[in-house]
Amino acid sequence: MSEYRPETYGERIADVYDEWYVWLGEPESEAAMLAELAGAGRALELGIGTGRIALPLAAKGVEVHGIDASPAIVAQMRAKPGGDAIPVTIGDMADVPVDGTFELIFVVFNTFFMLMTQEQQVRCFRNVAAHLAPGGRFLLHAFVPDTSRIEKGQDVSVREASLDLVRLDTTIYDPQAQRLDTTQVRITEQGIRLSHAKLRYAYPPELDLMAQLAGLELEARYSTFDKQPFTAASAYAVSVYRA
Repeated sequence: MSEYRPETYGERIADVYDEWYVWLGEPESEAAMLAELAGAGRALELGIGTGRIALPLAAKGVEVHGIDASPAIVAQMRAKPGGDAIPVTIGDMADVPVDGTFELIFVVFNTFFMLMTQEQQVRCFRNVAAHLAPGGRFLLHAFVPDTSRIEKGQDVSVREASLDLVRLDTTIYDPQAQRLDTTQVRITEQGIRLSHAKLRYAYPPELDLMAQLAGLELEARYSTFDKQPFTAASAYAVSVYRA
């Protein structure tokens, strides 16, 4: 891999993304909460990908728009029923390169952390705020960094071991830069397939500060999309910021 760009992850995983992440399950709770927040207004997804969330949200009657850096992964959504009806802008989600305002802007499943510097993340918050309607909301869903793994500097996890598949997650951490490089390794009888991602993680208080700098305030935080309470043991945070 000579150079890692915003579109690299999506371009390399587009053809297998839905298959590899089928373990996420049906996104009913995600779509229900997002539809509630959007109300009768428009919604914009940052990192729309294959449409896993956008398509069921649109099926609930919400006008959904999207941004993604990868044409290949968006093409996967376009091939699905209803996928060609969702307007998508190809570009850097830090810039939020769309026109108009939205009642809801959202980014799910760690995608926000694919903005690899603090400056890009702060810029994204500011541009999100500029595209929110008065009283609009920004929902950000991402993992809570696991300090035990970060302190070790590296981690190898066996995610699946079956008759015809072994799946490993391998990660190297840079605590000072709050960066990680992670490669998912899939080993089958047909060969080995790698999927690499670079992320810049942030803890919830830092995300809250970014929001404040952008003129947004934390309205609610949950551990799941069905609004389970957020606690010190929560592995994920569903943060809702309001303009």
